[in-house]
Amino acid sequence: MKIINIVGARPNFMKIAPIQREMVKHRQIHPVLLHTGQHYDEKMSKLFFEDLEMPQPDIYLGVGSGTHAQQTAKIMIEFEKVIEAKKPDLILVVGDVNSTAACSMVAAKMGVKIAHVEAGLRSFDRTMPEEINRIVTDALSDFLFVTEKSGMENLQREGISDKKIFFTGNVMIDSLVYFMQKAENSDILHQLRLNGQPYVLITLHRPSNVDVRENFVNLLDAFAEIEKELSIVFPIHPRSRKMMHQFGLDKKASKMKNLKLLDPIGYLDFMQLMRRAKLVLTDSGGIQEETTYLGIPCLTMRENTERPVTIEIGTNILIGSDTEKVVTETKKILRGDVKNGMIPELWDGRAAERIVNILVEKYN
Repeated sequence: MKIINIVGARPNFMKIAPIQREMVKHRQIHPVLLHTGQHYDEKMSKLFFEDLEMPQPDIYLGVGSGTHAQQTAKIMIEFEKVIEAKKPDLILVVGDVNSTAACSMVAAKMGVKIAHVEAGLRSFDRTMPEEINRIVTDALSDFLFVTEKSGMENLQREGISDKKIFFTGNVMIDSLVYFMQKAENSDILHQLRLNGQPYVLITLHRPSNVDVRENFVNLLDAFAEIEKELSIVFPIHPRSRKMMHQFGLDKKASKMKNLKLLDPIGYLDFMQLMRRAKLVLTDSGGIQEETTYLGIPCLTMRENTERPVTIEIGTNILIGSDTEKVVTETKKILRGDVKNGMIPELWDGRAAERIVNILVEKYN
């Protein structure tokens, strides 16, 4: 069974790594790793592949950046050639980036089966490009691997057959569990002079937060209040740095003496920062899940989430981008008013094993 495993952006690496590792244990599977190059930074990609002990991609499309339409179109054109040449039995896509939807559309039209890992997640906000990618990919997929119960309910409501839906747990957590010990060897806290010091970890990249000047200013105002009490570590996404510069906000950030603005960092360094943080402020999807597993308080700077289990039983709280709310909720946690969470069902480090076993058993 020839399977093309597709990555396109950094969050995909953590999801594909355990699946790729599991597939090579099965003699009847020939996995091919394809990187579309949707997000490509040579230094960062090298870091992530090394951190996650992944082989170099067998195929690299090198599509680069562009508008959603340009990027999706480039991926579709190049991926069609790959399917014609490689003739896979199945493609496996993860998450909700443009590569996920683009490769799924090509495969569906060429009669190749599709497995979608992280299926069924819904924010019910179609202004998010990721929501469109999720809906399209799920509608086309033959195997839908779900991380939480809400995913099953959403897919059933959309009329997808129960025979295609499998509740397997969360591959992001597989990577977290697998590399937990290795992350302990990171010396990032020493580099940042944070050993034993409390700090807040921040990630920020959503267009709704960084592409609208007023929203970006609101969040920086909140960070300015928070850094009066403790250090802030902010590995800044290239998009956020670009918009900060474009909006003339560099000076505002540079005035914050306790703000450590870093270039993007590797997976193991980031995991170590997240595990030792007093709390995490984020607008990322995967970090809501990782903090829930680790029991770290998480404040999500969005109006909605496609991962409701992190709020229902996890450590996550939705707070939007209002300055006052960000500051108020942060100070509550710093005072010890912390939400206790539990680890969701099947988030046990064995999701990839279940996924690969199902593919071996059900594929024909």
